[in-house]
Amino acid sequence: MTIDFEKSGGLVPAIIQDADTRQVLMLGYMNQESYDKTLSTGLVTFYSRSRQTLWTKGETSGHYLRLVDMKIDCDRDTLLVRVHPEGPTCHTGTDTCWGEENKSNPLLFLTELQDFIEKRHEEMPEGSYTTSLFKDGLNRMAQKVGEEALELVIEATNGTNDRLVYEGSDMLYHLIVLLTSKGLRIEDLAEELRERHDPNWHKH
Repeated sequence: MTIDFEKSGGLVPAIIQDADTRQVLMLGYMNQESYDKTLSTGLVTFYSRSRQTLWTKGETSGHYLRLVDMKIDCDRDTLLVRVHPEGPTCHTGTDTCWGEENKSNPLLFLTELQDFIEKRHEEMPEGSYTTSLFKDGLNRMAQKVGEEALELVIEATNGTNDRLVYEGSDMLYHLIVLLTSKGLRIEDLAEELRERHDPNWHKH
């Protein structure tokens, strides 16, 4: 799919998003030349409408936007540009042009962990603890979830918060392994909880 630069007089809006946190950082505009330069250099380059020239974000501040990938929308006239920002994005010194903090949401890591465990399930590399769990079978995986849940209860009633977090993490990891073996994902549990949050939800 090619970009329709002519549709809006040679320029298309480029929405800049942090590839890791998924936070929207800024909005700029690109023409064909700035688009091509972004691809060739790996540094996001815009077309300045006020100065009527190309400008690479960070060329004066050092706060570059390193390109991860670009996607074109369905109408071929808007770009979604995913980046790794080096420092704050806004010229005022804030992380985003809306004054928001660009901070990673730890919950997003659960999807990353699920993907990693699924890859282990597909490849089954030797020497991996996750591989050994899959090889031990469903009963062993379920047993591990139960064992970790018991340790979590013990820490909750007689332990420290640090140990509670530690054992809770162990339980969650083994639960994701179990879900993966059943062809499910942690997002399936999240979807179930989302449905339960609906005031009209009734227990199955």
